[in-house]
Amino acid sequence: MHEKILVVDDQGSMRIMLKEYLVEHGFEIETASNGREALFTARQFKPDLILLDIMMPELDGMEFISHYRKEHTTPIILLTAKIEETDKIAGLDLGADDYVTKPASLGELLSRIKANLRRAALTQEPASILAVAELHLNATERRLHVAGQEVKLTPTEFELMSIFMTAPGRVYSRPQLIEMLHDVDIECVERTIDVHIRNIRSKIEPDPRNPTYIESIYGAGYRLKKA
Repeated sequence: MHEKILVVDDQGSMRIMLKEYLVEHGFEIETASNGREALFTARQFKPDLILLDIMMPELDGMEFISHYRKEHTTPIILLTAKIEETDKIAGLDLGADDYVTKPASLGELLSRIKANLRRAALTQEPASILAVAELHLNATERRLHVAGQEVKLTPTEFELMSIFMTAPGRVYSRPQLIEMLHDVDIECVERTIDVHIRNIRSKIEPDPRNPTYIESIYGAGYRLKKA
């Protein structure tokens, strides 16, 4: 079964180019020209990954993420012509998993797609249950519970929690986390690890400003506090 990708861009030529390229590489593709159309299409198509332009009419990329992330954790890669770091960080804050700055090579984009799909893929191994304090993670079902309450994580956030919960107390540097996430562009993505950690803390910590689970180790990286 082919993995399904929704391409959302207001430029018809971009939609056609990406669709033709990705179909050649074995993906099933649907397209949308704006965020409002994308919400409807995603509901019917149920994509495995979304390529999302930021600047669009009617409902832009940021607004789309705000609506879509209320119910879905599908990986989202931003396609942005903007060069401001704040735009990229804002997208990650809302729940995007990655970004590619246009114009980007199709080869780089394909690598990013495959990396994000790998993160989101359900493991075929027997159920793996990890428990640290009030954190309970089921790797097979891709679920995390905190004090009995299920917490919705994006694929990247879930993968990070899996890494931390596998070895509580171990300190991971940002480059180490990037390597373990199988990411591509270390120089760009290293700056976004902090954003993903901040997003996780906002979901699992009683007080994100004073985290009790994921600790920052000055000059070294992050670790999950032992129970």
